[in-house]
Amino acid sequence: MKKYFKLKYLVILLVVIQLYRPAKNESTEISENSILTTEAVPQEVAKILKTSCYDCHSNNTVYPWYNNIAPVSWWLDNHVSEGKEELNFDAWGTYSLKRKNHKLKEIKEMLEDKEMPLESYLWIHDEAKLSSDQQKAIIDWARTLNPDIDKKEERRHND
Repeated sequence: MKKYFKLKYLVILLVVIQLYRPAKNESTEISENSILTTEAVPQEVAKILKTSCYDCHSNNTVYPWYNNIAPVSWWLDNHVSEGKEELNFDAWGTYSLKRKNHKLKEIKEMLEDKEMPLESYLWIHDEAKLSSDQQKAIIDWARTLNPDIDKKEERRHND
């Protein structure tokens, strides 16, 4: 009888938590501050960014079906919020030059260290896996925006 009682309350709890749904990170417009608007982004790089980065680093997330189930929806909401806080390609035009250069350097480092896209994201989004050529395309493009991206690294190697 106690098991039935506990199960009943667990089911009620699961139903009740479905009532709280975080706001979705969805936009139908390209922001005037978008990196696609403010920078020269080659079509190939734009496609890679949209496929592999934008779900967590833009104002438009394409949500999987399981985002409709709490507490998974809460976890995804937190994940997207943290990703946008770190780098939001739709807010690129609002960043200072110093911040842009820092973010470009971080993009390069994250790709070289294979830290992005996150492994947990790739479990479900196989299409977001980056080939070596795609990584190189993004890094080369980042270098065109910030030619000094490797200077610190070069100084370190020359010392």
